[in-house]
Amino acid sequence: MNYFVTGATGFIGRHLVEQLLRRDAVVYALVREGSRGRLDALAQRLDAADRIVPVAGDLSKPGLGVDGFDERIDHLFHLAAVYDIEADEEASVSANVDGTRNVIEFANAHDVGRFHHTSSIAVAGSYHGVFQEDMFDEGQKLLHHYHRTKYESEALARAQVKARLTVYRPGIVIGHSETGEMDKIDGPYYFFKLIKRLRHALPAWFPLAGPEGGKTNLVPVDYVARAMDHIAHIPEDDLPGDTFHLVDPEPLSVGQTLNEFARAAHAPQFAMRIDQNMTNAVPKAVRAGVMALPTVRRIRNQTLRDLGIPPEAMEHRDFACSFDARDTQRALTGTGIAVPPLSSYAGQVWDYWERNLDPDLFRDRSLTSSIRDKKILITGASSGIGLETALKIGEAGGEVLLVSRTREKLEEVKSQVEERGGTAHVHPCDLAELDEIDRLAEEVLSQHGGVDVLVNNAGRSIRRSIASSYDRFHDFERTMQLNYFGALKLILALLPG
Repeated sequence: MNYFVTGATGFIGRHLVEQLLRRDAVVYALVREGSRGRLDALAQRLDAADRIVPVAGDLSKPGLGVDGFDERIDHLFHLAAVYDIEADEEASVSANVDGTRNVIEFANAHDVGRFHHTSSIAVAGSYHGVFQEDMFDEGQKLLHHYHRTKYESEALARAQVKARLTVYRPGIVIGHSETGEMDKIDGPYYFFKLIKRLRHALPAWFPLAGPEGGKTNLVPVDYVARAMDHIAHIPEDDLPGDTFHLVDPEPLSVGQTLNEFARAAHAPQFAMRIDQNMTNAVPKAVRAGVMALPTVRRIRNQTLRDLGIPPEAMEHRDFACSFDARDTQRALTGTGIAVPPLSSYAGQVWDYWERNLDPDLFRDRSLTSSIRDKKILITGASSGIGLETALKIGEAGGEVLLVSRTREKLEEVKSQVEERGGTAHVHPCDLAELDEIDRLAEEVLSQHGGVDVLVNNAGRSIRRSIASSYDRFHDFERTMQLNYFGALKLILALLPG
């Protein structure tokens, strides 16, 4: 049996290839020269170097840019696509729509036996109700370009493929149910950092309140690959349909899904979840008006950015409809191929993310990275802690603005910083004089444009006992002037910049 596969090195693709190779199969894999190494690695991992045949080509070229290919193709699986809600529209159209058009041109020219098109439940868009497997163009709104390109690519396949067409619409594909293996952060993974933060901040028993949300639909990649492989080999006359929803027939709500992963992470769970009907009771115009308030929008955007959650993930976290999968279930009857409950593999998914995909694993925590392209102002920089801080920043190649009363001492520190590879600027100032602080702030802002980090280190202490200070109230005044009012004055003066 000969198979031609696009996207063979992708997440679903490599699991499908593994299933196909369990048969008496030769897999011809479309591959760009730049991705040849990934295909070779897959062939080596599967011990199938003689049965995975690279076919040089490019999804973006007419006819895939393939020349001289004349092997028989029993099954063509089209999986290559941009599966990323964050991808820009041009990239999505190029891969999902134009790429599908080029694959169809190639398939029609080579008289393939069967054409297997990997679509998505995203084609349902904003449809309300039950979206059945034989439904497609139901007047649904497609609010995001990813949904629109998946819809348009399926429409092309339905209209132009000459061979027997089978369409697969997977749900949100997540990690392997046994190993947790995943190749990127997508879907529910965007919320894992939030769960991790909650775990570090609160004990696991602490009850949380949050939205229930609508229904989502997660499926592990191994289920998708096994289901596609089995359905593809059912004789044409025995197929219960031509479109198959590879979905969880008992989907969880967003709140339930988050709780499964929170449980796996030993994090607090949402004990009280607010039903979506309650939030929907608030008029849409009112909700939109509140979210449009500058303060609300700024807090929301900053929070999402801090957690690494793209706004699109919040807007498309659940579905307006449910998905019928009766044809799929009929096709898989007696095979043992079924979607496992999320509770049975959430632990594996979480563990793989925490060990391999957590963005914190790849953060450069060095001082050099932390201070790169930042201007750091240090008060009390001529001696003690201020001096040592300036020298450390200099060793890391940073830029420091040195402040203390004596220019000569600051010039010495400047030389030491520069000897260590840093950049230093001298700004003498008596921070006990509030007018001097105004002058310093104006000077710094005009010369440097602003300050990224302020180290308020300058200060004084009273080293005599209270018994020796009855007539020295001025000592306390000077201490407050420098340690509190001076520091506060400088903070307020620099904050606008």
